[in-house]
Amino acid sequence: MNSKELINYMKSTFGEPMVEVVDLKKYFPVKGVFRTIGYVRAVDGVSFIVPKGKTLGLVGESGCGKTTTGRLILRLIEPTSGHVYFDGKDIFKLKGKKLLEFRRKAQMVFQDPYMSLDPRMTVFDIIMEPIRAHKIKVEDPQKFVVNLLYEVGLNETHLYRYPHEFSGGQRQRIAVARVLALEPEFIVLDEPTSALDVSVQAQILNMLKDLQAKRGLTYLFISHDLGVVRYMSDYIAVMYLGKIVEMGPAEEVFEKPLHPYTKMLFASMPVPDPFEAKKKPKVEVIGEPPSPINPPPGCRFHPRCQYAMDICRKKEPPLVMAEKGHFVACWLYAKK
Repeated sequence: MNSKELINYMKSTFGEPMVEVVDLKKYFPVKGVFRTIGYVRAVDGVSFIVPKGKTLGLVGESGCGKTTTGRLILRLIEPTSGHVYFDGKDIFKLKGKKLLEFRRKAQMVFQDPYMSLDPRMTVFDIIMEPIRAHKIKVEDPQKFVVNLLYEVGLNETHLYRYPHEFSGGQRQRIAVARVLALEPEFIVLDEPTSALDVSVQAQILNMLKDLQAKRGLTYLFISHDLGVVRYMSDYIAVMYLGKIVEMGPAEEVFEKPLHPYTKMLFASMPVPDPFEAKKKPKVEVIGEPPSPINPPPGCRFHPRCQYAMDICRKKEPPLVMAEKGHFVACWLYAKK
């Protein structure tokens, strides 16, 4: 199954896409003393869609290429090859006003609220900055910002304070308000709760769900926290070493994971109830992820897989539909 066929299957099962990612690659050069000695294959030929009004959770170990994928989709970095279509338009071909229009419709909430806000600017100026950058006319700027603050659970008393006067959760609310100022249609959420306490995480996640329902937003939710991803996502894509190894409806993937890596990943989730924990199937964790500079031939997971066959060591498995709407890249399910 080639990339186009794969995308068409996904459209027929997941619904109309806001974003289509087709065979996207990003290689970062590794510099030696006098020359390039290799490339980090951060994203290596991924294809998937993000359905309109839904949340796609992108999960995987640290360094698997999740954040790079999110930044490529927003064209914060340029790809080595591949395409990203937003509302049917290839974003890598956009220039001038059309690129600016895309920037307004697609936004990002970054991982660290302590780094993403300018410490020298007040909350009012932080939220108004994108409005000024896009030269959008607002009749009453103060009222406009106050309304956004109320929408994210803050109020007018926070208007002229600086970021250092807020907690981590409040800073992330300010970052979300700044994104909402442009009325985007699509938001990449790059581990938006990983730097926050667990109780604050729940508040931020509930706020994001409420905003999605109210504004009809589409999310790409990047995280390594599987519990958070399960709560937030309608669909899940599992990444390993720059590749999508499994994708499908969230509950189906969690209840019936197919790929050996997905099974290993989900087995690492803690279970609060000790009696339920005993019932949970044990999956042996073998080895460490290989280097993305020199990935193994064939299936990239085969050095850690207990089911590895000869073909796994020689030939890369395609992403195929094992069950309706449930895709997996594994020779246990693909035609050899």
